[in-house]
Amino acid sequence: MAEPAANRGVMIVLAYLWPLALVPLFLDKDDAEVQWHARHGIVLMLAELVLLVAYVTMTTIISLAALGLGVVLLVFLVVGWIGVFTLHIFAMVKGINGERLIVPGVSRYVERI
Repeated sequence: MAEPAANRGVMIVLAYLWPLALVPLFLDKDDAEVQWHARHGIVLMLAELVLLVAYVTMTTIISLAALGLGVVLLVFLVVGWIGVFTLHIFAMVKGINGERLIVPGVSRYVERI
């Protein structure tokens, strides 16, 4: 097995920083592990964007009906982003340590990219 590149950790961190996942995807084609993490970062980004659009749409509709409830739902959005941030940090740490974070229902799409 070949020795991992010196910049492998940097590439894995970039893989979980939303659009910066394209950097390791295109620049580090020789490292299969970095490629997996880059594709995983893109899949997570797309899933998060879909959830964000759905949540904001739902919150907007509810806000039109009841402003107070809409404001409460926006607070939950902040909590959700803290969760997303934590998920990305956890994925980075596991990736740097040579492991993979498998997110149920999402990670299976990595092989389709």
